Amino acid sequence: MDFKPLIKARHSVRSFKNELLSDEIINEVLEAGRLAPTAVNKQPFVFVVINNPEKLNEIHEAYPREWFKKAPQVIVICGDHEAAWKRGNDGKDYTDIDVAIATDHITLRATELGLGTCWVCNFEAAKVTKALSLPEHIEPTVLLPIGRPDEAENPPKKRKSLSELVRFNGY
Repeated sequence: MDFKPLIKARHSVRSFKNELLSDEIINEVLEAGRLAPTAVNKQPFVFVVINNPEKLNEIHEAYPREWFKKAPQVIVICGDHEAAWKRGNDGKDYTDIDVAIATDHITLRATELGLGTCWVCNFEAAKVTKALSLPEHIEPTVLLPIGRPDEAENPPKKRKSLSELVRFNGY
C-alpha cells in the first residue's frame, strides 16, 4: 500500500471480531515498532502482548469500557525510563516520544495487514503496572487493542486544515 492511502485508512477501531491473531501476525506488527527510530537509537520500549483471558480482564479493569473489554488482544506498550535518552542541557526524557513513534509504526503496519487498533492512553497505569508486575522504571504508556475489525467502513477523519497548523519562520 502506498503511504498516503495507508495513513488515510488508519483509524481508531472500537469493534473487533472475537478472534485471536497468530503469533506470526503479532510479531509482524511488533517488528514495525522495533524498527521505529528513537532518540540516539536507545529503543526505550517494551511490548507486552496480552491474550490470556484472565490477564486481559486485569488490563480491562484499568480502562473499563465495554468496547475495550471485547478486544481479543491488547499490546501494552511500555517506556523504559532507564534506557531512554535524556537531553543534556535540560534532562528532557524522550521515552514518551520514542514510544509514540513505535506505536505509530505498529498501528500503520496493522492497518496495512487489514487489522484494527486504537490508541488508549486514558487508563489507570497503576493497575496495569500491578497486573503485569512491571518494575518501577517501566511505564505502561499505551494500551493498544488489536484485532480484525468488526465494523463496516473507515469513518471520515476530522482534522484541522494545514493552514491552522503550519507556521513558517516562527510563530
